[in-house]
Amino acid sequence: MTPITGVRRRQLLTGAAAAAGATALAGADLTAASAASALPDPPASGIDHIVVLMMENRSFDHFLGWLPGADGQLAGIGGTVRNLAAAVMLAEGLPSYGVQGFCIARERLDALVETLADRTPAERRRVPGIKPERADLILAGAVVVQTVLEVGGFAALEVTEAGLREGVFFEELLADRPEPLLDDVRAASVRNLAAQYHPEFAHTEHVARLALEIWDALGAAGLHAAVPAERELLWAAAELHDIGTAVDYDDHHKHSRYLILNAGLPGFSPRETALIGQMARYHRKGQPGLGEFAPLARKGDDDLIARCAAVLRVAEQLERPRDQTVRHARVRVANGGVELRLESTTDATISRWGAERQSDLFERAFGRSLRVRTA
Repeated sequence: MTPITGVRRRQLLTGAAAAAGATALAGADLTAASAASALPDPPASGIDHIVVLMMENRSFDHFLGWLPGADGQLAGIGGTVRNLAAAVMLAEGLPSYGVQGFCIARERLDALVETLADRTPAERRRVPGIKPERADLILAGAVVVQTVLEVGGFAALEVTEAGLREGVFFEELLADRPEPLLDDVRAASVRNLAAQYHPEFAHTEHVARLALEIWDALGAAGLHAAVPAERELLWAAAELHDIGTAVDYDDHHKHSRYLILNAGLPGFSPRETALIGQMARYHRKGQPGLGEFAPLARKGDDDLIARCAAVLRVAEQLERPRDQTVRHARVRVANGGVELRLESTTDATISRWGAERQSDLFERAFGRSLRVRTA
């Protein structure tokens, strides 16, 4: 992968067609490329992603003449893009806890542009999701983004809450590091969020390992589909399930969900972040479900939360003493039930007792009874 950070902004834009947002509104032809363009053909450019940057003092530096041959994923940063995403989410009736990873579908943006165009700046101030101080320029910014989507043939714009500050950080402090800066953005996001709230890492890492050990064995036995993406969500919830103790131990499962949702997890979609938050929310008690996040869900997500929360809760109880006594939980599926055989360094009575208390939840999630034994 050719790193985008290796291409300087002015180098990228040299020779490209330039037009201001106001020109776009005036209906000028923005698709004509500069005859002297120094940009390479898109297929040979080595550029993997295009990022739309909306700034306060200029809507967009256009290279629209280059876009028709571009392909791939379009990402957007900046306040205008974030406001547009928030407005689309609220118009769709989606829960709003941040816009990180949200994709603005082209047809949704088209509808929003029509809504904004029919209103005066004063009326735009009252559009949910649009900040009052952006009401005068939000239509111009929306039209620029709309034009980029149309000319480039993009179906959607993925939104990030990152901005210029992050760019300055990466360029100034990490410039000498080899690329890619992060081998796995999603895993780094989870570990970074966990590190901010200083949970008991020996405990959370052990819970995550036990949860994945049980999950993998159940998948191998055919009790779930063994989808890698679902496993990753369970891992993330296990790593983050105790960060809420930084707020208060009482109801820390609810605090964990709050922090997960509001801190943001770069690399994860709003749906995935909601699922991780719900799994963490139900790692202690309660009947797992989608709740207010149902509008974000796909078919089967309710059952996914039930399965992951059940496994996470069992793993949490196996690590109830917080001393890593239970080294392994071996799974055996037979006679219509699931048996966990615990391998431990010392007496595991408390861990066994705690896990067995989750048998009803486990049976509702997997349709199998749960028995816990010590080796």
